[in-house]
Amino acid sequence: MIHSTAIIDSSAELASDVSVGPYTIIEADVQIDSGTTIGPHAIIKGPTRIGKHNRIFQFASIGEDPQDKKYHGEVTRLEIGDRNVIREYATIHRGTIQDRGVTHVGDDNLLMAYTHVAHDCVVGNGVIMANAASLAGHVHLDDFAILGGFSLVHQFCRIGQYSFSAMGSVINRDVLPYVMIGGSPTKPHGINSVGLERQGFSAESIRHIRKAYKIVYKSGLKLDEAIQSLMEVAAEAPEVLRMVEFLQQSGRSIIR
Repeated sequence: MIHSTAIIDSSAELASDVSVGPYTIIEADVQIDSGTTIGPHAIIKGPTRIGKHNRIFQFASIGEDPQDKKYHGEVTRLEIGDRNVIREYATIHRGTIQDRGVTHVGDDNLLMAYTHVAHDCVVGNGVIMANAASLAGHVHLDDFAILGGFSLVHQFCRIGQYSFSAMGSVINRDVLPYVMIGGSPTKPHGINSVGLERQGFSAESIRHIRKAYKIVYKSGLKLDEAIQSLMEVAAEAPEVLRMVEFLQQSGRSIIR
């Protein structure tokens, strides 16, 4: 159902069962797939593609121009997958030509009220961003990562899979998969064992991850030396190989 007060550009493409609330504005070059519901007073600007069975709440701003002084009106995109929940006052901006030209949000994510996903970010699947957590430009937030409320992530950082950032974390370097961080200044505080158990990791896998954590954070090894030691553990533990690959690809080094 599309409310009579909603304003929808004639070029926008909405599946027949998309629901649009009162006073919502959907501009040109927006595509919204089946089963998606959009609350009142939301604004969606294109080029934006939104998948199936998403729920977008009131006052969300989706697909707006990037907050980047280098942006001068170039055609860039926002892509949102399926089954995401985007709560009140959340903001998600399109990409810039300085990167891939696209901001991407995957599937099954929960973006709570006042969260912000800046230009060129890549958000994976199963992510939770609690209230007012914010990503600066070019951040990669990997699958099943959790950001506590009011967490702030510096541009170009990468947050690893299954990691957990406590409320108010200030993240200016990469966060290794499976690791919990928090405090002021932000520091590592062990592995996200509860989260891993909830995601079905076996006791043996968690034991390997805990051993890998000790190598990186407790052994006193330099990072290159720690990577070599991790590769020995990864030979029998594929979940640790993910940590090795992350470290090898890290552009900003890790919170350590």
